[in-house]
Amino acid sequence: MQTDIDPRSLIGCKALDRDGTKIGTVDEVYLDDATGVPEWAAVRTGLFSRDAFVPLEPSELVGGTLRVPYARALIKEAPDFGVGRHLSPEQELQLYHHYGLDVPGAAPPPDADFGRLAHPEPPAGEAAEES
Repeated sequence: MQTDIDPRSLIGCKALDRDGTKIGTVDEVYLDDATGVPEWAAVRTGLFSRDAFVPLEPSELVGGTLRVPYARALIKEAPDFGVGRHLSPEQELQLYHHYGLDVPGAAPPPDADFGRLAHPEPPAGEAAEES
């Protein structure tokens, strides 16, 4: 999502799933503690329903509508932490896993070949020397 958007402008926007089906309306926007960049939106999924957290990246704001690239069923099954409170790092981690997203700032998996000395193969027809 565009990071230059004022998060307050998202409040009240209609949210649609990947198929264009209405999910609900954005109630709150949660900012990253370290960067202040909008990271999650809490979407009210119905009159008597709860708010579902959706990631703002890779979602898009198109013509005043938040388009979330996930199925409505997956969004409705997102962990429920309630709204109006700070998300803990553990809660954010659960949300990243729920949506199958890479955790920002996580170290990449180690390269199995990193630091291993490459031993050239002996030329064809020559045997390796034995010590």
